[in-house]
Amino acid sequence: MLRYTFSRLVSLVLSLVVASLAIFAVIEVIPGDPASFMLGMNATEETVAALREQLGLNGSLAERYLSWVAGMLTGDFGTSYTYRVPVADLIAARVQVSLPLTVYALVLSTAIAIPVGLIAAARQGKATDLAVMGTTQLGVAVPNFWFAMILVLIFAVKLRWFPSGGFPGWDKGLWPNLRALTLPAIALALPQASILARVMRSSVLETLNQDYIRTARAKGLSRAQAVLRHAFRNALIPVLTILGLQFSFLLAGAIIIENVFFLPGLGRLIFQGITQRDLIVVESVVMLLVGAVIVVNFLVDLAYAAVDPRLRSRA
Repeated sequence: MLRYTFSRLVSLVLSLVVASLAIFAVIEVIPGDPASFMLGMNATEETVAALREQLGLNGSLAERYLSWVAGMLTGDFGTSYTYRVPVADLIAARVQVSLPLTVYALVLSTAIAIPVGLIAAARQGKATDLAVMGTTQLGVAVPNFWFAMILVLIFAVKLRWFPSGGFPGWDKGLWPNLRALTLPAIALALPQASILARVMRSSVLETLNQDYIRTARAKGLSRAQAVLRHAFRNALIPVLTILGLQFSFLLAGAIIIENVFFLPGLGRLIFQGITQRDLIVVESVVMLLVGAVIVVNFLVDLAYAAVDPRLRSRA
């Protein structure tokens, strides 16, 4: 297990290094000068040059990259060009929206997908199974931003059950914030629940073909009883793997949804950073999200290896 952990840790470090190089390179090739954008069209060359020096934009790409990485390793993400406050403070404020939204969406996705997948597996080949498979296929195909707009039209504009956007802040209490996050969470959870339900169904069906399930059926258990008592727990390993990956995807993939609902989360911060040419904000937030995806995948690999010795033997 130690050898496997070390190999995955090396892969983690290499992935982070490659990701940081790719992010820095992509952000740096975006056209436009942050200093010129901040000062406007009427600024003199001397003023722009002075601001570039103040922002640390005059150094070479290698110097700027190494300075950025060294700062992140010590918890210093730099200072926002636009807001003139530490990027770490901006991230801390916005993650209070993005992280609860991600957890909320993941809970909804799991609560929907696991029972639906179990029902489909227990009723394989019947109308219920066909309906579930058709619905989940539609859920995977429908873009979440389009579904988000439909939710707003129905539940915010027509029925007025939920707000159409915005976030009141946690100081206003739990219920107003849950109402504000409900429609975005549903929009994020739909495609993930569809994927997870299909994985759950396939995993249960594979487990039902095992010898111990046949023995249980021979002793008189119905298909539904065999699914609930024996197949469910053993079918959870691939489902838990997908759940770990989904958490990463939801955290990093909420950019569009946060902009649809005007939520002050990390996704909207990235969008604002791009429009305002605030490169240090974009680089740092994107690297944080990519790093979260890589770390979660690393933890999922370790958890999977802990329950499946065959993976450890391949390391």
